Amino acid sequence: MTGAREGASIIGFTTASSQVSVAREMWLADLSQAGATNVSIPIVDAREHASDSRIIGEVRKAKGIFLGGGDQVKLVSCLSGTPLEEAIRDAYLDGAIICGTSAGAAALTKTTLAGNEVDEEGKLVEQYIGPGLGLLGYHTLVDTHFTQRRRLYRLFVAIAEFPALMGLGIDEDTALIVKRDIGTVVGKGGVTFVDGSSVRFNNASDVTKGPELTISALRVGIVGTGQQFNLRKRELVALLSPPATHEVQSRVTSAR
Repeated sequence: MTGAREGASIIGFTTASSQVSVAREMWLADLSQAGATNVSIPIVDAREHASDSRIIGEVRKAKGIFLGGGDQVKLVSCLSGTPLEEAIRDAYLDGAIICGTSAGAAALTKTTLAGNEVDEEGKLVEQYIGPGLGLLGYHTLVDTHFTQRRRLYRLFVAIAEFPALMGLGIDEDTALIVKRDIGTVVGKGGVTFVDGSSVRFNNASDVTKGPELTISALRVGIVGTGQQFNLRKRELVALLSPPATHEVQSRVTSAR
């Protein structure tokens, strides 16, 4: 889609990583192995780097922009309100493909989720819900490593607090490719959606402990690989646009 194998320019950022330079070398190797021949991953690990005119010029010319994993709060804090963020947004509006893995994917929405899970030391990390880069609209919230890290409850809590949002939990080795309002699932896993718009009972504003949370009529589904999901209508494309064969069969059955 980006033309990377034909020499189109790709730029990436490992800003979210705790080891920006190490992650940079790994991604350069991986993207080269994937066939990309014109890749740049400048070091951006502080806000002053996000004003570098050379980097901003590269972004504006890029056909693809990649955001690596790590800490989405760090990524957004570093880029938000900078000339680099503006350049990424402009490139997106001009047709560049923006993609991210892990934290890079979580930061693409207007609202970003982090925390509310146990860290490596066994301590509960406080939940963070705050501004993201705002490139993926439709009032969505992205979570990653979803099935593998058992993050369904985390997404329940987030949507209970902000029921106007729709959560999208993306499994590992899986991607949601979005074109306009249609997302197509590819890879080895699936994408779980959590839609709070139909909730009938929700005590999220009254409880202080996770086990006390009560929420009813929360709409949850899984979109498997190869399936499409309409982000605007929050429904499977297969249900919104039944195959023509099903329509013909219905008419034949009705005629009988």
